[in-house]
Amino acid sequence: MTRVRVTAPRQSAATAGRSPMAREVPEDSDAGRLFIRSLVRSQLRLALVVACGFLLILAAFALLLAFGPGVAETKVLGVPLDWLLLGVGVYPVVGLSAWLFTRAAARNEARYRDLVEDK
Repeated sequence: MTRVRVTAPRQSAATAGRSPMAREVPEDSDAGRLFIRSLVRSQLRLALVVACGFLLILAAFALLLAFGPGVAETKVLGVPLDWLLLGVGVYPVVGLSAWLFTRAAARNEARYRDLVEDK
C-alpha cells in the first residue's frame, strides 16, 4: 500500500515566491518527528489556553449572575439583565475566542512551514 499526498496550489500572496509543490518532512527522520511533535504540542498548548480563558470568562459571568446584588431583579427594556448578559454577552466572547485561536493556530503552522522549508 503506497501513501499518496494530494494537495491544492496555495492561494495566498505570501506564498507567491515559494515553489508550488509543498515539501514534506519525512516523518521517519529524527528532524521530521521533532518538527511534527513541536507543532502538535504548540497547537495543544494554544487550544488549552484558549479553552481555559473562555471557561474563566464564563465562570465570571456565572458568578456575577449568582452573587451580583440585584442583577436578577434589574430589567433593561423589559428583559431581565441576567438573560441579556447570557444571551448577548457570551456570543462576542465565543467569537473573540475563535478568532484568536484561528489566528494563533495559523501563526504556529506558518512557523512550522518556515522550519520545514529551511531544512
